Amino acid sequence: MTMLTNLDLIRRVPLFSMLTQSQAASVAETVVKRRFKRGEMIVEQGKKTNALFILLNGRARVITTAGKNREVILATLQPSNYFGEMSLIDNEPHSATVRAEVQTDVLMLDRTEFTRCLPENSSMAYTIMRGLVQRLRHADRKIESLALLDVYGRVARALLEFAVDVGRGRLLIREKISRQDIAKMVGASREMVSRVMKDLEERGLIQTQDNGAILIVERLDAL
Repeated sequence: MTMLTNLDLIRRVPLFSMLTQSQAASVAETVVKRRFKRGEMIVEQGKKTNALFILLNGRARVITTAGKNREVILATLQPSNYFGEMSLIDNEPHSATVRAEVQTDVLMLDRTEFTRCLPENSSMAYTIMRGLVQRLRHADRKIESLALLDVYGRVARALLEFAVDVGRGRLLIREKISRQDIAKMVGASREMVSRVMKDLEERGLIQTQDNGAILIVERLDAL
């Protein structure tokens, strides 16, 4: 099996796809590949790492901790997603913790190379800016959900965020999501989320498969 070089790896990352050959080669010389075990913290809320992180494979969660060590899941990151850019831009500590949900490989680009790439490549700078806007919109939707929707509505919105269209008006959440994780996403107790999920199943709106996947039979937008 051929071992991929750093240059091969960054060429597979959409964020770096607009770099020139010389820019890509320069990034490849400084980027570092790291592997994180399941449950291991990649970055920690309130601390600095001075690096941009790009997921190569695996899965990670963005988590913030409120009073009394209460965790709230803000987002789930997939391969090609990146994080840490806000801390690099404003030189402030990370606003949230990112923890590997499964074994996860990442590329780390240090601050010096990151800040050099942006002015040299306007397309990359625009991609970073667009990503920040998307995160802001996602945060706005989360705030709106917590402020205006009841638990049913918040659970429904959380499920829809994970679902993919499988045709015939049906959506599927392929990855198993625990009731506890949903509770951390919507700001409710696990017991309340379990009651909501049971009710949705009894009403025929969702079906839990044997492998833990969830089939959304009817649209949940109106809940």
